[in-house]
Amino acid sequence: MKHFTDSDIPEVLFRIGDLADQENLPCYLVGGYVRDILMHRPCTDIDIMVVGDPVAFAKNVRNGLNGKNFVVFERFRTAQFEMSAEDSGSLKIEIVGARKESYNPDSRKPITQTGTLEDDLSRRDFTINALAMSLNARTRGALVDQYDGLGDLDKGILRTPLEPEQTFSDDPLRMMRAARFAAQFGFSPEPLLVAAITAMHERIRIVSRERISQEFFKIMLSPKPSVGLKLLYETGILGDLLPEVTAMAGIEQVDGLGHKDTLFHTFQVVDNVAKHSDKLWLRISALLHDIAKPVTKRFNPAAGWTFHGHEAVGIRIVARIFKSMRWPSEPLEYVQKMVRMHHRPIPLSKEEITDSAIRRLMFDAGPDLEDLMSLCRADVTSKNPRKVMRIMKNFGNVEQKIAEVAEKDLLAQWRPPIGGADIMETLGLSEGKMVGLIKSRMENAVIDGIIPYDREAALAYVRELYAELRNDRQS
Repeated sequence: MKHFTDSDIPEVLFRIGDLADQENLPCYLVGGYVRDILMHRPCTDIDIMVVGDPVAFAKNVRNGLNGKNFVVFERFRTAQFEMSAEDSGSLKIEIVGARKESYNPDSRKPITQTGTLEDDLSRRDFTINALAMSLNARTRGALVDQYDGLGDLDKGILRTPLEPEQTFSDDPLRMMRAARFAAQFGFSPEPLLVAAITAMHERIRIVSRERISQEFFKIMLSPKPSVGLKLLYETGILGDLLPEVTAMAGIEQVDGLGHKDTLFHTFQVVDNVAKHSDKLWLRISALLHDIAKPVTKRFNPAAGWTFHGHEAVGIRIVARIFKSMRWPSEPLEYVQKMVRMHHRPIPLSKEEITDSAIRRLMFDAGPDLEDLMSLCRADVTSKNPRKVMRIMKNFGNVEQKIAEVAEKDLLAQWRPPIGGADIMETLGLSEGKMVGLIKSRMENAVIDGIIPYDREAALAYVRELYAELRNDRQS
């Protein structure tokens, strides 16, 4: 049997075990923290389970060890607080009581009852999380592993402690968690588990969109998101949550001409982005960049398959997805920009690049230009090495030109040399359409190289332009 040593465990947890001994309470480390110790992964969220009253014990621990930010959840018989440990920094600790749960098939809210250690471990999501380690002095460090979670860790297998149908019925979000652990750890779900998800995938709809989204974001932030996305797609869950995404699947042929499978191309693009960036919303942009291709797909006998306007249509679909998934509104504008502009650098890479075209790209992309170029590079999924090399070289030329133009005219500041307030003060105007028109023309003049990126040149330009506009109105 596996036995942990003192070096495996923060010293403060031994002190919690000593407090449990004073009250004659069996006390265990459980769940993900034990798993992460075994996988040599850092973890600061610690679950401790006692066979007894967890809230009263948590209060004693808080008082005895100077815990901070103490919160009690009476309904679930849990308490949370934070502690500082010299050997491991700040720790977030949750103390729970051993419990067993039952569910109404139409509800995701459990009926919770006091249980034994065995009851508690059996209700865990996967065997790799159904591990417990004793904190009591007499058995300290001993591992409780009644479902061979240690063996599954060694083999890289994802199994449920009980029948998967029961485990997933108890909390349908566990079906998504299976996809997350597959993507995060590289574990292989056992066939019975996959079959159960496929059979009951629609039950995910009773879970709140907020919980679903948090799990989905963890999949997207994993080292290889496509592993989890493919499992969600193959089992039907992705279609329940994001039908606009699954609509990209498949290849249609006319006169022997087909197009690539947009869904699996998209999964590859997401993985390509993930190799170079851990930005969640850039990865989400990669997932949604071709979202409108199914609705804009047309076959032209002369040109083959076309997807004209899919960037413009895509931003409306993106807004709809954000609303249905209840994603935060702040990143919406960024994702829409990425979707709208993801083809913009491509023509520049195929032709003689003018300063004006580069300025326009820089101005429109603003501070997100680097992310846009990353997305464009990730969008190259050809299996032809020569083609990939040629495209990447051309993108390199575009990026070199961007650096040259930025250095030359200071557009790297990502804003026009003067703003609306400057225009109003210089011309004695109040806010209105005239100011907006003059500002837009001034910006275009800078971008097109008509005037230099210079404050005084811009002010002179707006004075001349305003005089022209006034003359035109009077004539």
